This record gives sequence, C-alpha cells and structure tokens, in this order.
Amino acid sequence: MVSCVYIETEIRDHPRARKLLERLCNLPLVEIEHYGEVFNPRAQNFRLQKKNPAIIIARKNDGHVLAAPEGYGLGGSHNYYFSHMLNCIYDCRYCFLQGMYQSANQILFINYEDFGERIVQVAAKHRSEAVWFYSGYDCDSLANEPMTEFTDYFIPLVASIDNAWMELRTKSTQVRSMLKLQPCERIVTAFSFTDPVSHAKLEHGVPSIAKRVDAMRRLIDAGWSVGLRFDPVVYHQDYQAAFVNLLDEIFTTVDPQKLHSVSLGGFRLTRDHFRKVARLYPEEPLFAQKMDLDNGIISYPLEREREMIEYCEAQLMKHIPHQSYHPCQWHG
Repeated sequence: MVSCVYIETEIRDHPRARKLLERLCNLPLVEIEHYGEVFNPRAQNFRLQKKNPAIIIARKNDGHVLAAPEGYGLGGSHNYYFSHMLNCIYDCRYCFLQGMYQSANQILFINYEDFGERIVQVAAKHRSEAVWFYSGYDCDSLANEPMTEFTDYFIPLVASIDNAWMELRTKSTQVRSMLKLQPCERIVTAFSFTDPVSHAKLEHGVPSIAKRVDAMRRLIDAGWSVGLRFDPVVYHQDYQAAFVNLLDEIFTTVDPQKLHSVSLGGFRLTRDHFRKVARLYPEEPLFAQKMDLDNGIISYPLEREREMIEYCEAQLMKHIPHQSYHPCQWHG
C-alpha cells in the first residue's frame, strides 16, 4: 500500500505529472525541490519502507541512457539500459536493489521525451549495427504500467528506429497496453521466473507462475517477441524437482519454438549489496547458506553452482532450441 506522494515542484504541471496526480488523488501530497531530498538520505529503513512505500514523481536530469554492465544482456555488441523508474513494487528477497538504494520508495520519472531523445542519439551513433536498450534493470518494466503508460511512449519510439532493440524485463502480468499496440519483433518482453518453491518463499507480491505464463501466451498469440529469464536459480534441497515442475508448467502452455531467447543464471550479488541485504533480513535462510567470495562477488561455491547450472541447462535443453539459449554472465 502506497503511503503518500512526493512531487518535484518544477514538474507539477507536466501533463504526465498531472495525470498521475489525478490517479493518486486520494493520497497525501507533498511538494519537494528534488527527489534526492526523500530518496537519498542514509537514515532510512528500507525494510519498513517496503511495507508502505511512497511514490516520488520526478524529472531525471541526466544519465538517461547508460552503458549496460559487463555481461548484462544477450551478447550483442552495443548494450545500454535506461530506467523510467527506480525500485520495484515487488519484494523479492534476492533483489540487488535492496542493497543499492537507501530508500524503498518508488521514483517515477515523467520526462520520457528526454529519455527518447537520448535513445535516438545512441542508436544513430551505431548506425546500421544492432543496439539493445534494456528496461527493467532498476525496476520492473511493466509492473506499474497502468500508472506509468510506459509502453505507449517507448514501444512506438523504439519500433521507429530500424537498428534499435528493447528488452522489457518483468515479473508482472500487465500486458493489456501492449496488446493494443502494433507488435514489433525488436521489442522483447522477458519474463523472469524462479522455481515454485523459491517463488513462494522469496518473491513476495509477485503474480503466480500460472498468471505470468498466461501473460506470455497472450503476447505470443498477438505476435510479440517473448523471452524467458531463469535468474537467479536458487539452491534448496528440492531445486531439481522444482525446476522440472517449473519447466513443465511453462511449456505445457508456451511453444518453446516461439520464444525469442532464454537465459539462466545463478544467485550472485556484490559483496556490499549482499551484506546490506543480509542485515535487512537476518532471519532469511537464503543468506545463511554457504557462499563464496570471488572478485567482489558473493555466490554459491563453484562446485555447487556448476552442478546447479549444468542440471538446469540439461533440463532446459529438452525443451528449447539451442540457438535461443543465452547463459547469464552478469554479476549483479
């Protein structure tokens, strides 16, 4: 449940801001000069805020499109990310955002045109080469779609740029707005899944696997490109059977031949992010498991991770074409 709305005074009369305020009119409203006043202070309790976060309506003044971290993406030569939001409505225990930000409040940036201008510039810089733009690095691309109307602006924009591709990373089922738009094969909606046991224990507020699979099916049937992201694969005693059950549930509904791409990766966080999240949830068994530190990254011991990835890859390859598989190399 949202506690209140903050809005930067400068953009209160922006058309998108006005529309958001109409939608959120039943909530207390506080004007601020800059979102950093609310979002950046250190003396905040992420865990408490997550229960009743505020929404901050703001303008992003710079850094609209950034180079993607090494290993992030599907292996293209030119990879960028952009974030029309910061933070996520869902509460996944393994999420690195909990270690990155001081605040659990959600920022909605409303100056889409500035993002769009930079996307056009970056794509033009690479001319005839494919350029990937990833949405969903700092948020869930679609979870707030009824409020943000993100797809109405960004999908037609990217579709109009011949060498631009965009991935929408999501755990949501908010695809109705996309179903009203003309499909573009260069827009890939990538649905993230963990196995049913991990989903129940770790992904608080995330729609059921069945509902997300149905959202995938609806997009595919409408002609959209769809991907699968098994990331992270979480260790527990029954992870093998649980992963097989997940694949069975997905592929009894979704034709694997119609998937754009599939990726799979293990649990890993930077050391600083891991320590911060573990302090937030000291009772969480996930953080009490044996982990190794390698080059600043906390992950499962190498032998366990190799066993998990090899097993899950073998099961996955029983369903999907090899050419659609892209192992995850990103260290979050």
